[in-house]
Amino acid sequence: MSKRTHRGSDFRKFLKDEGILEEVEERALKQAIALQVAGLLKQNALSKSEMAVRMKTSRAAVDRLLDASNPSITLTTLGKAARALGRKVKIELVPS
Repeated sequence: MSKRTHRGSDFRKFLKDEGILEEVEERALKQAIALQVAGLLKQNALSKSEMAVRMKTSRAAVDRLLDASNPSITLTTLGKAARALGRKVKIELVPS
């Protein structure tokens, strides 16, 4: 059994060299948030309409929150969603 060695540059370096690393990471983060909120909706048996009522917002705002391809999300909206699901938001700045 032979051990493979890594010969090329890593994917992160490639994205950085292409100038798109930050954009890709931001989109991945938004997708992770959307998936987590969707999972909590399912876990709590909440519809999008019920979530909108809890958040005191529109159903369209909930749709935007759950749309992984929509990179725009405000901290206010995220906070409302967290409270509606009995959660809180934790944001952390880490070294790049």
